[in-house]
Amino acid sequence: MADAPARFKDLCLDANDHHALADWWCAAMGYVRRDDLEDAGTPEDDEPRPHDWPIPIVDAAGEGPLIWVVPVPERKTVKNRMHFDVVGETWPLIAAGARMVREQDDEVEWSVLADPEGNEFCVFAPEE
Repeated sequence: MADAPARFKDLCLDANDHHALADWWCAAMGYVRRDDLEDAGTPEDDEPRPHDWPIPIVDAAGEGPLIWVVPVPERKTVKNRMHFDVVGETWPLIAAGARMVREQDDEVEWSVLADPEGNEFCVFAPEE
């Protein structure tokens, strides 16, 4: 819609340990740190990203949105107002450090998990 006052750009995810959470989501969804994909063209571009800067992660297949994992000092204390929906199996995510919040049942067709920092996300079974 050309008349809309805004358009979608990126997703941001707050984290206490943004490096660890970026790595966790990369492993969980097949994402990679965007900096790992960029081949710097000049010597100044080869400078490492400062440790306390947000970390951009992207879908290695180029299909999903850019996600910024942003360092914040406060811990998550209440339910997310926005969350990720993913397609996959719950057991590998739990084995990797996610926690089951609510299993799929007769009321909902998905499971709700929380990442290692407590951010909830919904897991939908792959279509057969």
